[in-house]
Amino acid sequence: MPTELESGHSDNSPGNISATAQSESFKVRDVVAAYNTNAPELFDGYERIPFGSVHRQVADLLPESCGNVLDVGAGSGRDAAWFAEQGHSVVAVEPSSGMREAGSAQHKSSKIRWLDDRLPALDKLLRTKSSFDLVWVSAVWHHLPASQRHRAFRKLVSVLSPGGRMMISLRQGPPAPGRPMSPATSAEIEGLARRHGLQVIRATKSNDASERQEVSWEAVWLQLPDDGTGALPLLRHVVFNDQKSSTYKLALLRALLRIADGAAGFARPGANDDHVELPLGLVALYWIRSFQPLIKADLPQQPRGNQHLGFVKAGFRGLMDRSPFDLRVGQRFSEKDAENLIRAIREAANCIRRMPANYITYPGSEKPVFPCTRGGPVRLKDSVSIDEAFLWSLGSFSVPRNLWQAMGRYAAWLELAVLNEWIRMMRSYEQKTTDGKRSWDEHWKALEWLAPEHDTDIARRRAETLRADGFLYCVWTGKRLTKVYEIDHCFPFAAWPCNDLWNLLPSDRRANQNKSDRLPSPDALDSAKPRLLDWWHSAYQQDIRLKATFEDEARSALPATGLGESGFTLESVFDGLMFQQLVLKRDQQLREWQPA
Repeated sequence: MPTELESGHSDNSPGNISATAQSESFKVRDVVAAYNTNAPELFDGYERIPFGSVHRQVADLLPESCGNVLDVGAGSGRDAAWFAEQGHSVVAVEPSSGMREAGSAQHKSSKIRWLDDRLPALDKLLRTKSSFDLVWVSAVWHHLPASQRHRAFRKLVSVLSPGGRMMISLRQGPPAPGRPMSPATSAEIEGLARRHGLQVIRATKSNDASERQEVSWEAVWLQLPDDGTGALPLLRHVVFNDQKSSTYKLALLRALLRIADGAAGFARPGANDDHVELPLGLVALYWIRSFQPLIKADLPQQPRGNQHLGFVKAGFRGLMDRSPFDLRVGQRFSEKDAENLIRAIREAANCIRRMPANYITYPGSEKPVFPCTRGGPVRLKDSVSIDEAFLWSLGSFSVPRNLWQAMGRYAAWLELAVLNEWIRMMRSYEQKTTDGKRSWDEHWKALEWLAPEHDTDIARRRAETLRADGFLYCVWTGKRLTKVYEIDHCFPFAAWPCNDLWNLLPSDRRANQNKSDRLPSPDALDSAKPRLLDWWHSAYQQDIRLKATFEDEARSALPATGLGESGFTLESVFDGLMFQQLVLKRDQQLREWQPA
């Protein structure tokens, strides 16, 4: 919701919706409609009062070092612009199109990413896989019906980074005519904080910035000490304490961690707010990739050896000679290979659903952590693409949202814990089934998730065609490219190995060498956007097969690529690119690069 009268706007502006101070009769869409109706007048009122005047009571708690800031109900963008000026990367969530369009036009900063989303759901934001050092909820809470606030608070906690802080300001006084409100108190926020493991740092009171005698404000500052959601203790329980008769549970966790880290674009909001849904076929695909080198090396996955594994049947065996690089989104299989792939994924999905997903339960309960639903019949055919439609056809796999968020944030070290336990179990099975144990390093090698080799062939062939026609330009500088040019990985391959088509860009050699293994800054990407969109269109959208591969890869790897009202577009791919930049900067602390 937009920032409200804390900013200094008069209560006497006209509106089409009657005040509902004590009522639950309004919905969030009523609030959005009211702000759209009065957007020009409200925008001017907010911009007249500077950030420092409104938030002077909490100035000493504002972050000193640069980080990621979420401004929920960003309104005119005044607060978002202040954070961007301090060097922070800001996601400004604003559901009012009138306020959002005026704000993005007034505050043109590459450090601000505007998002059309709203409380209490925040569905689009959650699909970006972003987390934040500061969640800023200024003059918004009273616009939420009281019955929706617990849900909204839970969503806000889920995007806080460990150690992150949240500020919620609360309007006290009579409602403003034309904008639905419901009373809110600091005691309510403190109660929500206790239930979600947050610490209350400070609660302050202040007069209204526009000197309205009947209006005052409270601000509550909260902090998340660590994960705060119960996700990490649950994962630790499954990895180390949960009873296991095979490596199935560890394989499932490893597949989910890999998906959360590299293919989160396929995640969808669940039927309820507490879960996200993944294609069961995607989980099965990653499961097969994990097991393939282990079976090939004859490393035992249960005490009786591998001959009794439920998923190692004709389909799995038929893929043993295929490279793990072939088992990825965007690949196409034909003839006998297509039949083997369908069989293998179908059998793996059935095994996952019946075994680890059924037997991983909450401590002291029989309730499964990962409920699954079975898809329709998947028949054999002589041609198949590993795309979103095929992977969803196997069914859906549900992941608790707190686990999903933790997996996305901590995939690197969580996977390490899973693999260590996996090796320990295999070595214990070897003692029972063979005369001697293989070395720890041999097990590590077999468990290694093979990263793609540095491969730019497809992009270079398309670039050569465009160059021959005189239409090839450096994405970073705009320079026309002749014989000497390079294909650059937008996100550095050394840090994030990805040969997806959207990540491969034509570049002037000098610019590419200067960029090296640094991460393009938001300014660099914003500046390059027209040339980047033109390259994607010219290189990949004219060929049906390349277009399909481009779309499959982008949907899989990039968050937010399917969130636009018009569905999948090159603009939505660029939005996903910008969100992924935030994720890589947060997770890997990469140095940023700006073209000279």
